[in-house]
Amino acid sequence: MSTLDQLAQSELATGENRASAIADATHRAHVRRRLLLTTPALIVLFCAASGPLLIMLIYSFLSAGDYGGVEWTLSWDGWANVFMQRDIFDGTLSIADAHVSILWRSVKLSLLTTFTALVFGFPTAYFIATRPPRTRNLWLFLITIPFWTNLLIRTFAIMEVIRNQGVINTILKSLELIDEPIQMLFTDFAIMIGMTYVYLPLMVLPIYASMEKLDFRLVEAGYDLYATRFRVLRRIILPLVKPGVVAGSILVFIPSLGAYVTPRLLGGGKNMMLGNLIELQFGQGRNWPLGAALSFSLLIIVMAALLIYVRGVGKPESGHD
Repeated sequence: MSTLDQLAQSELATGENRASAIADATHRAHVRRRLLLTTPALIVLFCAASGPLLIMLIYSFLSAGDYGGVEWTLSWDGWANVFMQRDIFDGTLSIADAHVSILWRSVKLSLLTTFTALVFGFPTAYFIATRPPRTRNLWLFLITIPFWTNLLIRTFAIMEVIRNQGVINTILKSLELIDEPIQMLFTDFAIMIGMTYVYLPLMVLPIYASMEKLDFRLVEAGYDLYATRFRVLRRIILPLVKPGVVAGSILVFIPSLGAYVTPRLLGGGKNMMLGNLIELQFGQGRNWPLGAALSFSLLIIVMAALLIYVRGVGKPESGHD
């Protein structure tokens, strides 16, 4: 190899190294610029979310003050009292029946609310997805109208429907189907109906988003192969819109589990849920460590629901390309 060729190869290698160094420097500058742009958002996120959560976590391991607040002495009583209670006379521990009952009611009503919202939301989303494209936006607009109204106003509207002198009882009495009003208000049924009404759009919209992408020629092919409507629903439609169903279920289940206003008004203060119990500990109960521990217990349940969502959506469907 001649000296000229060696010089050419040396210059080529030097040029490649220089180009690589310039590309690396450009990439690092781009990363630094993006980091600087996201720093304000990260600071706000930490101060508004992570900071309060950290404070609640610390409070859950402290002792309760005599008149509210906390005393800065390490204690496990907050976490122990989530499911256990200590007898005031002999100090023995036993199951906290009230807390277990409230936890069970919260999970049960959240699951029932999610199921009821799915029963009403799935046909609604299917109806909207099968409308002509020019009218779908109108139907979606009608679905989102409840979000324009304050949650408290919507809850009072449900109270007017199901109370003893409300719309339902008035119609039933006018039709002479009942002699006395049906007691629906201040029951678990009222809470479930109220939360279903409040969170129903959160079920409809994700299912519609998945159903809008559905190729309805597959449905027609199923009918051409003499499949029944139920079989087409179970074997074609549901597997294809499963991400929307799971997302909608999570979006309804999580806020239902921590609901406060709707159970407080429709339950009349008797049928408490976790949100009401947490508020009670920070208010009248003056047991901040227990309230913080209950808050993190609720957070753990929500995280478990999110993990189920991730596994459900991420799991590949067998038998589909």
